Amino acid sequence: MTLEILICTLDEGINNIPAMLLEPREGIGYIVSWQHSNDKEIALPEELKRDDIKIYDLEGRGLSRNRNNCLRHATANVCLISDDDCRYTHEQLQKVIDTFAQNPDVDIATFKFEGEGSTKYYPKESFSLTKFPKGYFVASIEIALRRKSIQNIIWFNENFGLGAEIFHCGEEHIFIQDALSHGLTCKFFPITIVRENDSTVCIRRDNERGTLMAHGAILQLYQPKTKYLRMIIKAYRLWQDRNVPFFKAIRQMKNGIKYIKSHPEIM
Repeated sequence: MTLEILICTLDEGINNIPAMLLEPREGIGYIVSWQHSNDKEIALPEELKRDDIKIYDLEGRGLSRNRNNCLRHATANVCLISDDDCRYTHEQLQKVIDTFAQNPDVDIATFKFEGEGSTKYYPKESFSLTKFPKGYFVASIEIALRRKSIQNIIWFNENFGLGAEIFHCGEEHIFIQDALSHGLTCKFFPITIVRENDSTVCIRRDNERGTLMAHGAILQLYQPKTKYLRMIIKAYRLWQDRNVPFFKAIRQMKNGIKYIKSHPEIM
């Protein structure tokens, strides 16, 4: 069984990738989608000129666009979603491969990441992603997938995610929900498979309009009957845990609900 690490990077971020590379090993490769947001000339690091690394250019911005570019070019049995600040060991990558080999019914698996500053909650036991336990959410770099199960069927929604015009997060949740709607099997495994160098980035974005609007949009899409109660609970937790102003959170989540209701075509 082969594995490819699908790395998204933007502009000078290409210079971060050499630090995440492991010694070449048969059956493990890297797909790099290198997004260019301007005309600045950036040299390709010499360390990336290896047979197990394939690099594809992409103009413009949008993390979900970048992820989809990786998926288009992937060829391995199993693909692992990644960013240019992720760090792996061969043992961790082998755990991903073993998980899919031992669970042939699983199409998408989510795992655990570790990082300084991270306070993310993980359940202790494996579970189906048809229903998320309280306090749990999926991060992109925790997702691995069986390529043939999803390629040309499931994509990251390019209206959501960092660099998108309106909604600056939520693409992972939509990706999983789309997979479930197509009858795919999605499951969490309590196995740490990656370390992220800057796991506080998402905390700094919690106060942004596009992030808060995305929270509202997700509530409208997947929990419409209880969205207002959940919105209040979410706003309270953001205020308590991340110091996001309560009424700002409420206002922007309402804006997200209104936007997704008036623009159903973006789904």
